[in-house]
Amino acid sequence: METKKGEKMDRRVRKTRAQLRAGLARLMQQKNIKEITVKELVDEIDINRSTFYLHYTDIYQMLQSIEGELMEDILEAIKEHPLDPGMKEEGYSFAIQLFRILAANKDICAALMGPNGDMAFVEKIEKLVEDAVLPELFTMFPQNVNDIKYAYAFCINGCVGMIKTWLSSDNQESTQHMAELTHKLID
Repeated sequence: METKKGEKMDRRVRKTRAQLRAGLARLMQQKNIKEITVKELVDEIDINRSTFYLHYTDIYQMLQSIEGELMEDILEAIKEHPLDPGMKEEGYSFAIQLFRILAANKDICAALMGPNGDMAFVEKIEKLVEDAVLPELFTMFPQNVNDIKYAYAFCINGCVGMIKTWLSSDNQESTQHMAELTHKLID
């Protein structure tokens, strides 16, 4: 992980941020972000408040930073694997990459998509994918624009539901399996 200036992030900083993330994810499983205090978070992971403030200004800025990192990862996956419906391998490659991102960030992603999560964040991710896929679909099927919109809405909502179930599952299937299943269902 790198800082904004492109410098390598110190190992202690990475460790502290990972602890803060894990603690926030645990608390978000229990309550809404509006109900979580800095004191509660630092007590959860047993660090000083001053340590928290070295990294973030408040809980909301921390959540925004985490969401921003996830958005960057997903944008990078879209760039690496363009979501062109005509190129089935690329769609599959994107699905694998997406599930790897979700698995690497399982605790916070499960919290963000859970009952106390941030549905606005989920909607931003949906919009990223929509902007990458719909223009291609409209080009491929110009006579069925309205049907394409409905089919896309059906697919994306099904994918979100499947991801939520996968993230909250104790008996977790592999990222490979989930990517294959997603690809089959959408295809």
